[in-house]
Amino acid sequence: MKESPFLPDAVQTAVSSVLQVGSRVQPFSAESVSKAPRIRDAQVVKSVCPYCAVGCGLNVYVKHGKVIDIEGNPDSPISHGTLCPKGSATFQYTVNPSRLTRVLYRAPYSTEWETVSLEWAMEQIAQRVKKTRDETFVTHLEDGREVNHTLGIASLGGATLDVEENYLIKKLFNGGLGIVSIENQARI
Repeated sequence: MKESPFLPDAVQTAVSSVLQVGSRVQPFSAESVSKAPRIRDAQVVKSVCPYCAVGCGLNVYVKHGKVIDIEGNPDSPISHGTLCPKGSATFQYTVNPSRLTRVLYRAPYSTEWETVSLEWAMEQIAQRVKKTRDETFVTHLEDGREVNHTLGIASLGGATLDVEENYLIKKLFNGGLGIVSIENQARI
């Protein structure tokens, strides 16, 4: 790094070190993993990061039936042990005590959430999609062109959906239900 007349030597050295971090990042080695006390004696389950279509490899460390850590898999031909910020946070998403583990429903005009069964929630969603589609489905435009679509329903997918899930969503929503407005949060 070129010396700056505006920064003291100590600050310039610190800035230079920070800027060089990315160029020195190395994937985890099997030797370094085996020495880490928090994951010693843990079962390693190979997995794939769910947050985009890249498919970075994960090592999920499990002890006594609980996930204790998730790191990049150095044997992955895709990511060689490195992960993006979302992939690196997979462990925190998995074991977060604030993570919802039950279905909550707030009735129209209510100020309170109530716990409901997954079956009840899925049935409500199915009924509301069917009702909206039936009420807004257009088979032909005024000039006679066939369109077979609805503009009354839209889909916004999340970054946790993988390629296969997005393919199925597109087939169901567009081909099966006639939904035209399909977008994915990862592209926005």
